[in-house]
Amino acid sequence: MSASIQTETQVAEVDIAIVGGAMTGATLALGLARLAAKGRPLSIALIEAQAPGEAHPGFDARSIAIAQGSIFELRRLGLWPLLAELGTKISNIHISDRGHLGMTELNASQFHLDALGQVVELERVGRVLFDALRHSRVQLHCPAKLTGVAPEADGHLLTLDNQQRLRARLVVAADGIHSPVRQSLGQPLTQIDFGQTALVANIITDKPHESWAFERFTATGPLALLPMGDSQGQARLSLVWALEAGQAAMLKSAPKAEFLQALQQAFGYRAGRFVDVGSRHSYPLCLSYMPRPIFHRCVFIGNAAQTLHPIAGQGFNLGLRDLVCLLEVLEEALARGQDIGAAATLHSYLALRETDRRETITNIEFLVRGFSNQHWPLVAGRSLGLRLLSWFPPLKLPVARKAMGWR
Repeated sequence: MSASIQTETQVAEVDIAIVGGAMTGATLALGLARLAAKGRPLSIALIEAQAPGEAHPGFDARSIAIAQGSIFELRRLGLWPLLAELGTKISNIHISDRGHLGMTELNASQFHLDALGQVVELERVGRVLFDALRHSRVQLHCPAKLTGVAPEADGHLLTLDNQQRLRARLVVAADGIHSPVRQSLGQPLTQIDFGQTALVANIITDKPHESWAFERFTATGPLALLPMGDSQGQARLSLVWALEAGQAAMLKSAPKAEFLQALQQAFGYRAGRFVDVGSRHSYPLCLSYMPRPIFHRCVFIGNAAQTLHPIAGQGFNLGLRDLVCLLEVLEEALARGQDIGAAATLHSYLALRETDRRETITNIEFLVRGFSNQHWPLVAGRSLGLRLLSWFPPLKLPVARKAMGWR
């Protein structure tokens, strides 16, 4: 009996345990810490397998675009001042269809904005966010890997690989596309394989990017170039290139000159001449989503709830809207003295997210399928669509609102 009591005392009680500390999980933890600092009674734990660094899968050498709407939300959470100096502006976006006449531009000045978004390097962002976490109210369990999830009537019992155990009234799974929480709880995931592989790298060009981003649709899929901060006086662009798996493997290991020549041929010279490339990485592209991203006292957000094709750069931005809505629902529940993990609270969150998730997922699938083939009716339709955006600027507003992540 005494041994049983001793074991029970080793379980730490928390209100919310977040599993996964990459961009979405770390941002949510800091948002909850800010909520707790406003006087809301809230204990928060963040469980993350490894600290930021080059080997961290969520804070690696990639860059992501943070939409203007997401920057507004980050500013509201008090987090954008921490990240602002890491960002490179996207003032203009050029969209084109290789081998066809369709092209258009989105310009921040058209919408009376300073920028349509900002590009940040994930490795640098990770270090900043974790430094903030170490100085916050969040109980940071890192490095620590989740090894078990046991549902209980009033929460979940979480076991970590360092033998620590936590009992949480609410678990938030922000643990990526292969979510161990989702797998442990046996929750379904729908997946659509696009038959494409993303090749990512940093590119050096011979002329400044002047805050231009580029999206070029090719026969194999979209090719995106995002502006990055200069390095040692060299202009840099972040490349995401969707290719067939065999092409991606060949170009990933091709000699530098051969790779740059292939990229130049696929993209053209609108961004200048490509003169160098950094390390190349690749990953398969698919669309995955949970039809119902809630479970008993558990919410799934970010890539654990849905993973998008990078065609429109909406992955983190959709995940950020997940966590912002969750913060709103939890704040209201706390203000009313309600159980933050109760079914009613989670269903309120689900209702808030349903339309945005469905529309974003549907739009991304439409874009991938519509711009990754050469059937002439679709080619003619998309070329005309891009031309209409150029000829009739008012038509750009709904496109820009989606691109900027406005709710």
